[in-house]
Amino acid sequence: MSSCSRVALVTGANKGIGFAIARDLCRQFSGDVVLTARDTARGRAAVQQLQAEGLSPRFHQLDIDDLQSIRALRDFLKKEYGGLNVLVNNAGIAFKRRVVNISSLQGSKALENCSEDLQEKFRCETLTEEDLVDLMKKFVEDTKNEVHEREGWPNSAYGVSKLGVTALSRILAQRLDEKRKADMILLNACCPGLVKTDMAGAHGSRTVEEGAETPVYLALLPPDATEPHGQLVHDKVIQNW
Repeated sequence: MSSCSRVALVTGANKGIGFAIARDLCRQFSGDVVLTARDTARGRAAVQQLQAEGLSPRFHQLDIDDLQSIRALRDFLKKEYGGLNVLVNNAGIAFKRRVVNISSLQGSKALENCSEDLQEKFRCETLTEEDLVDLMKKFVEDTKNEVHEREGWPNSAYGVSKLGVTALSRILAQRLDEKRKADMILLNACCPGLVKTDMAGAHGSRTVEEGAETPVYLALLPPDATEPHGQLVHDKVIQNW
């Protein structure tokens, strides 16, 4: 086992927001930071870039579509650290008792552009994970059949996907309240803003460092914090759902 027993793992961190989050965790997290990437050369190049800044991340290859690769990483973490404290998977972050899912305000915009019937379903307090999966599957099928607008969906696959992330975050937060209230786990979704990444391209107005601020803030909430929980957070401010 490593002499340092605490570890943060960042997947897909060779560029973009993942890289910026890895950098911030290297600076703020009390423990080792392991950076992973599918492409070993790119991952090691990212590690070298951070080392040049005086930081000390470690590297491990990971292809999330390859079960053997996943198991190799799992075995490495068990052997070196006995477990995991922080997980950043580019879709979300889990920090011991902190879970942060990367979403977007585009999800809220998509909800506003849904039909009243769909808005009612997504906003329903008793919406279950199974209900949500059925809704997302229906969007995919309606889109394939080119009837999504007629069925009340907005014309934005990205927006609907982020709507799903935000809705799932609320559902999981409610489940934690019901089953693990004493553990004081805080789970939220957040919008990093329109960041200059490969996806946003020239449309991005924020640097990846600025985009990483709210996710890292939520991941490092104090141990005695009781909120936010089950919320969508943008620029460290709770957004209306």
